[in-house]
Amino acid sequence: QAQLVESGGGLVQAGGSLTLSCVVSGRTFGTFVMGWFRQAPGKGREFVATINRDGGYIRYADSVKGRFTISRDDAKNAVFLQMNTLKPEDTAVYYCAASGLLTVDAQGYSYWGQGTQVTVSA
Repeated sequence: QAQLVESGGGLVQAGGSLTLSCVVSGRTFGTFVMGWFRQAPGKGREFVATINRDGGYIRYADSVKGRFTISRDDAKNAVFLQMNTLKPEDTAVYYCAASGLLTVDAQGYSYWGQGTQVTVSA
């Protein structure tokens, strides 16, 4: 089993920035593909970004491309999501997830954090 704990959410004005962190314990972090997803009220869970095991492959949703940056630090067993130029439509609960597969499909991720709320005011 792996445990994932997110942090870094909060309230920010449009145009602002936040950095989310997710620390993984219980399993070897380096074996995981890591992803970030989000879920807005009344909507389904949406893919945001993914990074492969060595950081050599990264993919973003079109809605965040150019504004968000995913990264990982294997020494800290952590994955990060730097979010810049935030928009009100970025408001959601953000989840990090771990997978053995390189995929943007939430069903491919076996382990999930509890989520952290990001609210962007207009």
